Amino acid sequence: MGIYQDNDLRKITGGLKRRHYKVKRKHWMGRPPTETLLGKEKIVVIRARGGNSKVRVRFAEYANVIDPQSKKAKKVRIERVVSNPSSKDYDRRGVITRGALIETELGLARVTSRPGQDGTVNAVLVKPK
Repeated sequence: MGIYQDNDLRKITGGLKRRHYKVKRKHWMGRPPTETLLGKEKIVVIRARGGNSKVRVRFAEYANVIDPQSKKAKKVRIERVVSNPSSKDYDRRGVITRGALIETELGLARVTSRPGQDGTVNAVLVKPK
């Protein structure tokens, strides 16, 4: 069964008081979220509407971390997921999403990209080692 992403619960406009005739369409269908975990790098390319493609990260091993002091970026290994404020479940399971705190070789960093949708893990250094 697909995930449906349209709103059938809204009020019919114009004061109409008859049955709702809307039919579900294939292009309204969604997908379950890609929950990026720590592990050996695995990137998935998914076909999107109109033949376009989306890149998603299933497992991440490295992150592009920017040091705000020196304004330089470096690709470093992710050691562990410290916390994820978006969900207690994600925090418990160590899912990497935007806003998650990760521990890297440089220190503590906050994820600024959306790995499940962008195809990369970008972060800003919060507390250097």
